[in-house]
Amino acid sequence: MREGHQGTGPGAITPDGCAVELYVRFPPGDEPDVIAAAVPAGAHILELGSGAGRVTHALLERGFRVTAVDESAEMLERVRGAERTICTPIEDLDLGERFDVVLLGSFLVHTADPGLRHALLDACARHVAPDGRVLIQREGADYHENVPRERVDPRGFTVRIASVEPVGDGVNSVRAEYTFPDATWTQTFRSRPLTKEQFETALAQAGLRVDAELTDDGTWVRAVPAG
Repeated sequence: MREGHQGTGPGAITPDGCAVELYVRFPPGDEPDVIAAAVPAGAHILELGSGAGRVTHALLERGFRVTAVDESAEMLERVRGAERTICTPIEDLDLGERFDVVLLGSFLVHTADPGLRHALLDACARHVAPDGRVLIQREGADYHENVPRERVDPRGFTVRIASVEPVGDGVNSVRAEYTFPDATWTQTFRSRPLTKEQFETALAQAGLRVDAELTDDGTWVRAVPAG
């Protein structure tokens, strides 16, 4: 388990505290629609941190080709229909090939470790085609505020951000709870809020620049090679 990360609930728990069984049943939300509207039809997408295929499967249904990467073999066992599944930490990935689209979702860019953030964005930059796009999911501006808060999904489960506690150096420990009628999971993880300027500086260090904000709240951003 990574420092500051933990998870509880039925089934396997990944090193960052994610529960495999939770993400098997968790719906994709509007992410596939946001992605599909921002990239060419039929594009080959390198999905970094695919998990159990929550977004992967929805993208495949929309006609995209997907290569799915995750550090958890238990997660990747649940992915169906991808061009390939590759089990490795994202920061270590070096396939020697380029993709139309590189996808970095799940707020991974908000890792507490600046060195790891740089390595994640470097992985994006070395795998995107010169005319390709990198799609990155950011936390909302108020993600660390108004806590506790919860959302009751019409499909019958509740997502709750139970607490956000500072742990030093601008990093917060976040505890999330997911309650279904038959099971409850929790995840505790460390997250570093980023201003727009900090985010764009991190992109620039990896040779990327913002091309467009894809959602009104700025949580999805499209970046392109700076050169």
